[in-house]
Amino acid sequence: MKLYELTISQALEKMAAGELTSVELTRSYLDRIKVVEESVSAYITVDSEGALQQAEKADRDRGDGKVGKLCGIPISLKDLLCVKGMKMTCGSKMLENFVPPYDATVVKNIRDAGGVILGKVTMDEFAMGSTSESCCFGVPQNPWKKGYVAGGSSGGSAVSVAAFECAASLGSDTGGSIRQPASLCGVVGMKPTYGRVSRFGLTAFASSLDQIGPLGRSVEDCARMMDVISGYDAMDSTSVVKDVPDYTMSLSAGLKGMKIGVPKEYFNGLDSDVEAVIKNSISVLKDRGAEIVEVSLPHTEYCVAVYYLIASSEASSNLARYDGALYGYRKEGADSLLDMYKETRSSGFGAEVKRRILIGTFALSSGYYDAYYKKASQVRTLILNDFQKIFQDCDAVISPVTPTPAWKMGENIDDPLAVYMSDILTISANLAGIPGMSVPGGFSQNGLPVGVQLQGAHFSEEVLLKIGFNLEQGLDLAPRELDI
Repeated sequence: MKLYELTISQALEKMAAGELTSVELTRSYLDRIKVVEESVSAYITVDSEGALQQAEKADRDRGDGKVGKLCGIPISLKDLLCVKGMKMTCGSKMLENFVPPYDATVVKNIRDAGGVILGKVTMDEFAMGSTSESCCFGVPQNPWKKGYVAGGSSGGSAVSVAAFECAASLGSDTGGSIRQPASLCGVVGMKPTYGRVSRFGLTAFASSLDQIGPLGRSVEDCARMMDVISGYDAMDSTSVVKDVPDYTMSLSAGLKGMKIGVPKEYFNGLDSDVEAVIKNSISVLKDRGAEIVEVSLPHTEYCVAVYYLIASSEASSNLARYDGALYGYRKEGADSLLDMYKETRSSGFGAEVKRRILIGTFALSSGYYDAYYKKASQVRTLILNDFQKIFQDCDAVISPVTPTPAWKMGENIDDPLAVYMSDILTISANLAGIPGMSVPGGFSQNGLPVGVQLQGAHFSEEVLLKIGFNLEQGLDLAPRELDI
């Protein structure tokens, strides 16, 4: 096994035994990036010098007995997280040369735990998209099949993990942006409960929906990442004061006494390969002791409309700050201040971002607010009530992550509605604020990964990790060669 193929747990064990240094591990990832980056285009910024300095510090700390939970582990970050002194683009021309003056809380947590930050990875512009094709600085390629999308908006995070360009990554999930690319790229991804992980230093897309979470090559790796990034933060007004369990310790074999629901609304119009993978996964969980029951989430059909009204409205508000006046891109040569605003935003934002700003501005405008944003917020409450009702009887629900495996790049580039509908099974978790995760479940007939989605009640991440761990152990998927 090559060094970059080690899981977090395996690498920590080897470093603890003196068989490996962080410098050696970090160099293996930097060398790997040099070899495969041209094929996968996962990174926007690689900080080789800084990463090696952090690795040297981790090795010194280990020698001094200061061993954090991620001591010496190389991590990639979605390029909407602030890292002091490192460029942050959000995948947009608007922030092409922006350098944050501070660290996001999750970045500080990673540093405090001894993690090594390799660099920033690609994403859909301002996290708006499901394929990462709207990134202005390179489009990530699915490492399992050339010419296929990696998913989005955290496509670079998923690709960097799947292609062995980092040990784990942090992404963000506003409507499935961790779980969907994790599914399409065959890695594990978790969206925590809204408020479980601080959003301070995260560039906002839709503030009531955004949540930072980990992507890794195993459930245990995601649990280790959750151990580090979770907890209350006074810098984030939406952060929740609640004790954080030891997620890694929650992983145990057997699901006896647990009840897992199968929502009937999530099984309409599925690709046959996806349906086969989910049914097999349900059988595995049943064999490991879980009771499987059918449940109903009757307001699922409204999720896409509700999500795109609320998310676009909040995006319209949040992105109003990018006007060329204070920081970021500015279109020079305008005749007036108003023209500068217009020309900066017209040329600085891409088509998808402008589309959502227009939708959101319309939904919030005088005479339409009650009909659109207010009504969507009311239906959002009904979607939350659906989940609260079934979680009175079930520990979690299982479903597909997406209706299909990855599709060809450019296939839906001119049909945004088709792309929006690919999120129909993930956006409900964001609307309800509940945790969700994607665990690799198998492959389609043409070799593309298919993920299994688990969702639970608020702050039930340890339950999902336990179920995901059992699914991973039960499936025991054989390694396959990447197409890079």
